[in-house]
Amino acid sequence: MLSALIAFGASAAETTPQYGPELQGFDIPYPVQKFAFTSQKQPVTMGYIDVKPKGTANGRTAVLMHGKNFCGVTWQDTIDALSEAGYRVIAPDQIGFCTSTKPQHYQYSFHQLAENTHQLLDSLNIDKVSLVAHSTGGMLATRYALMYPQGVQKLVMVNPIGLEDWKAKGVPWRSVDEWYQRELKTTAAGIKAYEKKTYYDGRWKPEYDRWVNMLAGLNAGPGKEIVAWNSALQYDMIFTQPVYYEFKDLKMPTTLIIGTSDTTAIGSDIASPEIKAKIGHYNVLGKEVAALIPQSTLIEFDGMGHAPQMEEPEKFNQTLIQDLNKS
Repeated sequence: MLSALIAFGASAAETTPQYGPELQGFDIPYPVQKFAFTSQKQPVTMGYIDVKPKGTANGRTAVLMHGKNFCGVTWQDTIDALSEAGYRVIAPDQIGFCTSTKPQHYQYSFHQLAENTHQLLDSLNIDKVSLVAHSTGGMLATRYALMYPQGVQKLVMVNPIGLEDWKAKGVPWRSVDEWYQRELKTTAAGIKAYEKKTYYDGRWKPEYDRWVNMLAGLNAGPGKEIVAWNSALQYDMIFTQPVYYEFKDLKMPTTLIIGTSDTTAIGSDIASPEIKAKIGHYNVLGKEVAALIPQSTLIEFDGMGHAPQMEEPEKFNQTLIQDLNKS
């Protein structure tokens, strides 16, 4: 999704914070708990936020799945809104992301990440959830819902990627080593330029800078090589493991919330002009995928970009809670 993380000059680098490989030093306004388990013959820990209902408890749990360049804490406004509405809210960081372990070697798959999340929920004695997922989290949530349909009361996907199969549409493959070299070049200025264009349709608010600094600081910190390596492995997973062909198999009520100005498409930065022109059209993709999912509802935010929950949090959260409360 970060199609152009290229250095934009020294000034940004001079002011970029540096956070530890598990986001140590970044201000997270909730306690971050750690779920320790063994995966692929190694001990790992999964950071997660667990917020109890602030309003009258409704007995339901919402699990929020972050995107590729996001963290559990980037759901902050939504966490607060759902908690006030009576939900228990769990916002995990997947292995390889944010406050979780960055393994030296890991075979990334959406199946594996779904199983990790299921183990976390089992450890918390949670057996049924409303899944709310954004960006790459939408691909993971689709896999989770297919693997554990009995445990998903409602699925909500917010500008999920994977609404199309980029490789089938002609986007060229990129090796993990090439992804790694690309990720090592991540800068704050490059992140901001990309996010302004794709996430916010050319608009910018000062509050967005916090999330730029979060991602840039993780990529500039003492663990930058292992962060970049895990990121490269994750991009390979995203590109090579489409869920598009299985949307038709989702059994639970599913809502797509789509900012129609989103143009996110993996590999668009190296695709030919002809291929690039054919991918990333969320104003079309949302409608197409809604037609594939048996029990689907489509909610479109006209003119909004890839992250409506961050672009217009009050409007988004009101819409989300109304939708969740219907099921």
